[in-house]
Amino acid sequence: MHESLDEIERYIISRVREIREAKDVTQEELSLAIGKNIGFISQIEAPSKKAKYNTIHLNLIAIALECSPKDFWPEYPIKEEKYKNIKAAQPKNS
Repeated sequence: MHESLDEIERYIISRVREIREAKDVTQEELSLAIGKNIGFISQIEAPSKKAKYNTIHLNLIAIALECSPKDFWPEYPIKEEKYKNIKAAQPKNS
């Protein structure tokens, strides 16, 4: 996967690949199952490409692989160095 992708994007792409391979589904089969061209999944899984999934893709892939979209996401947020300034939101006092 392309180095310009965020770590969360690389994680999700890897999880889709792991689940796809565990279910013995090819990139082509999955691409066609979700109504995309035969190279769609290979473009996303290719290390040199910047392509990534959106939420609709993930939902369609979950349907095709008979799993939950949650299966593609990490249990906890991935905290990259570039996001070190993100702070927890504080609720307003009512």
